[in-house]
Amino acid sequence: MDSRIKRVKYKVRKLAGNVGDSPGLIVIPEDAVKPHIAIFSYNKDDLIISEGKSIKVILDQFKKCDGRAKWTHWIKVNGLGDAELIEQIGVHLSINPLVLEDIANTHQRPKFDEYDGYAFCTSRIVHFNKEDELINNQFSCIIKDNLIISFEEDYHEHFEAVKARLKAGKGAIRTAGPGYMCYALTDTIIDTYFLILAHIGDKLDAIEDKVYSDADKSIMFNSQQIKRTLIIIRRASWPERDKINDMIRSENPLITSEVKVFLRDAYDHCIQAMDLIENYKEVTSSIIDLYLSMVSNRMNEIMKVLTIISVIFIPLTFIAGIYGMNFSRQDDHGHTIPDNMPELYWRHGYVYALIFMFLIAIIQVVVFWRKGWFNKL
Repeated sequence: MDSRIKRVKYKVRKLAGNVGDSPGLIVIPEDAVKPHIAIFSYNKDDLIISEGKSIKVILDQFKKCDGRAKWTHWIKVNGLGDAELIEQIGVHLSINPLVLEDIANTHQRPKFDEYDGYAFCTSRIVHFNKEDELINNQFSCIIKDNLIISFEEDYHEHFEAVKARLKAGKGAIRTAGPGYMCYALTDTIIDTYFLILAHIGDKLDAIEDKVYSDADKSIMFNSQQIKRTLIIIRRASWPERDKINDMIRSENPLITSEVKVFLRDAYDHCIQAMDLIENYKEVTSSIIDLYLSMVSNRMNEIMKVLTIISVIFIPLTFIAGIYGMNFSRQDDHGHTIPDNMPELYWRHGYVYALIFMFLIAIIQVVVFWRKGWFNKL
């Protein structure tokens, strides 16, 4: 397995608007992309798909389905770069301006709000792009009567599996109403958390293998990157659990008892994702602590070697210092001074000094060896 891990980048977006703006004001971020609309009108037997870039495609689809069998409409809007379109949708569906503001302000936490005749919910879509940049985008949807309209920040396709189920026409997706579609989209978002966590699990396994085989500073850096990623996912998944719980407890007729059964399953999935996040955070912290302990132990071993070398040379340096004082053997009158280093005039004094120093070093090494100081150096 490739243990190389790229640096995780984070897409940062500043808050749009100014302090003190009036409530309900739609402020579009500068980097918001122009919207692309896809509308899926379906019932038990038929599916009609239309695409466009203005509200006209939505109104034309409604006219096309008017007077026929009961239809459910999923309006999928990718891109929030058109404030006029959001306002027009709000006017045609009688949506509170505060909801439209929350759609455009893409820093909302996952939530479920109920209004008169419709419901509004948000989620966080977390995924990696091709540049290994962690993207944390907002997903919003409005459930009203027989339609659900969803808003996403970019063109990235997150719900291909839901569209495939819708085209296949199997299961309850065509018959259970907009509440079920909201569940299907929410469950798909939670499934993306599991994909990221599986990717993180593989990275943690690679890092653990490297800790025991070839530890270096990249272990700490990569572990910290993963920890930051887990924090981002945690901030998305924890309020998502509360949002699903609010939907389960809601008495809104748009969230039927049949849908609530599926929402309980999504709630369990969210709890599982949260457990994985906490487990991986603990593993990541343990890896960092283990690496720091290994670095500390390695430093202790180095200091132990240096200490042993220093202890061996201390008495040798002492002896060399004693015989390096060079006190005179004779006074100014040529008389011998008997106490001033007579060894300096021995015929083999230099050899004797070297042998004596060598014996001291050998004795120290033997003593240190018997005490076990050289073990695992």
